Amino acid sequence: MSPASTGASAIPGAVTSVPAPDSDTRMAPGGPGYRRMSLALFLAGVATFALLYSTQALLPLISGEFGVAASEASWTVAAATGGLALFVLPMSALSERFGRRTIMTASLAVAVTVGVLVPFAPSLGTLVVLRAVQGAALAGLPASAQAYLAEEVRPRALVTAIGLFVAGNSVGGMSGRVITGWVAQEWGWRVSVGVIGLIAVLCAVAFRLLLPAPRHFTAGSLRPRVLLGTVRGHLSDPLLRRLYAIGALFMTVFGGVYTVIGYRLTEAPFSLPQGIIGSIFLVYLVGTVSASTAGRLVGRFGRRGALYLAGGTTAAGLLLSLVPSIPLVLLGLVLITAGFFAGHAVASSAVSKTATRGRAQASALYQSAYYVGSSVGSTVGATAFHASGWAGTVTVGVLAVLGVVAITVLGSHAARTAARREPVAAH
Repeated sequence: MSPASTGASAIPGAVTSVPAPDSDTRMAPGGPGYRRMSLALFLAGVATFALLYSTQALLPLISGEFGVAASEASWTVAAATGGLALFVLPMSALSERFGRRTIMTASLAVAVTVGVLVPFAPSLGTLVVLRAVQGAALAGLPASAQAYLAEEVRPRALVTAIGLFVAGNSVGGMSGRVITGWVAQEWGWRVSVGVIGLIAVLCAVAFRLLLPAPRHFTAGSLRPRVLLGTVRGHLSDPLLRRLYAIGALFMTVFGGVYTVIGYRLTEAPFSLPQGIIGSIFLVYLVGTVSASTAGRLVGRFGRRGALYLAGGTTAAGLLLSLVPSIPLVLLGLVLITAGFFAGHAVASSAVSKTATRGRAQASALYQSAYYVGSSVGSTVGATAFHASGWAGTVTVGVLAVLGVVAITVLGSHAARTAARREPVAAH
């Protein structure tokens, strides 16, 4: 099959492992090491999202202690996601040279160490700096994990394997917010983030003990020219560019909604206590299910069909959340969460399949765009909420979903054009 028919392009100047033949020894469901690998990366996903968003459900309390508005407190989230977005590409380059497992282990070690220091931040400025460092450390996880899976798991099981890693993200995001909500209600936000830090330490230790040693990794080069050539090759691929934009737009919705929802629910007509607000993040369980079933969605509807379904579900949830009723707001969050995690799993797995070389850099560019979207969503969503209330945040989200739909339509048009050209080229 030609590059035009797959959407992939040849990426010159990159060194990585060569896909194994049909009789390869890569892991598959039910095979040796697959369960250990799945659990290890699931726990890595839990630790990553629990740490990355540990302050998100606590923003009203942080605003109260430091006497700042939502737009200022939201920087404790935006700094972490921004740090990750900035460092994910350099960390992916290190993983090409020193190995995926080595970089993931080092990243978790630094991140959990900073997590233990975060509760002692004496000012908002110090807290933001610590969170930025924590995000930069976590940058070694997402792209390296996806590259590890692409190299160590058989292609047919790749979407499911990445879906399980993304499901770990959703469990980490959910448990972190639920735990912090109830702990903060009794002992304050500082104790809450400290508890999350200790949970992340346990996840990091278990991850290192469980993850099988890589068997299909080939060390690449750290030469800047090679790295830049790989990055240019990925950015010149229209399909990869579309997938990066889709990831960023989905995360803009998600980052904005979950940064602001705590403020909305503490205000009239809801006026909910912090513990109840934290429990609302149990809807992340829906994301766990939708991410882990992404492979089946793609199998039934195709990649673009799955993206349309994810975008439509997210948009429906945004509009439903406008109704000032707790049950309907909860249902809206359920739909937003299901749509987001399904769309993210579909787009991120498509990146790993499309990039036949330099997979770590391809995944890193996706993760960078994804977390830029989170930072933009957090800050723009909070600013819109300050200016226009929840309707302003929803407007930002709807515009982002429309962007996803427009890009997917463009992809459909490009695929039809490529299909028409192939018979002509054959003659």
